[in-house]
Amino acid sequence: MRGLSGMTIDFKGVHYPKPVIVFAVFFYVRYAVFYRDIEEIMTERGVTVDHATLNRWVVKFSPLIAANAQARKRATANSWKMDETSIKVRGKWTYLYRAVDRDGQTLDFMLSERRNLAAARRFFNQAIAANGVPDRVVIDKSGANLAGLMAVNVILKFTGMGRLVTIRQVKYLNNILEQDHRFIKRITAPITGFKAIHSAAATIAGIEVAHMIRKDQFAANGTTPFQKFAALAA
Repeated sequence: MRGLSGMTIDFKGVHYPKPVIVFAVFFYVRYAVFYRDIEEIMTERGVTVDHATLNRWVVKFSPLIAANAQARKRATANSWKMDETSIKVRGKWTYLYRAVDRDGQTLDFMLSERRNLAAARRFFNQAIAANGVPDRVVIDKSGANLAGLMAVNVILKFTGMGRLVTIRQVKYLNNILEQDHRFIKRITAPITGFKAIHSAAATIAGIEVAHMIRKDQFAANGTTPFQKFAALAA
């Protein structure tokens, strides 16, 4: 993306080898499993690590790997589809804002405690900063999302950025994104409930990266999904 190479992730101070940590994080965010499942898998491979430590690894390293994924992903199209889906945190529904391009390639994602204009504006600003200004964005009938995009156009107009974003509010055109939500929901399904918004956001970041690998959004860095994930942790 935009010629960025990402950053080197520092694993110093962690009392396990980097490959062990990356292996555990990958298998947790890629498959619908519990931490105790990963703990058992690691034990069978001769590594004794408790589920609390595994959780700390996922929360610490997933966002860093996701930042590299955003910087290193293949170029995406300028026609976007944006929507949000719900994720339960502390027993309450939160909202995962997501956008893909016309080909279904992941553009960006953001977990928010609220679904309103402020959240929509924050998401669009984040997605545009990472991917550039789109030509067109398809959204559903959400008034908050419409207002968020209109606010983006106001800024574009008054900063002299040139073209404005074409907005289309047609729910059925977002079917590709509704289908894309399903992978994220399937992986989070075994999680009985995130305890904090920051840990939920961190874990989902890793899940999104695993999904991007499934969609072949990265240049060849290894042949298997795990090798590609490990390359993003380099």
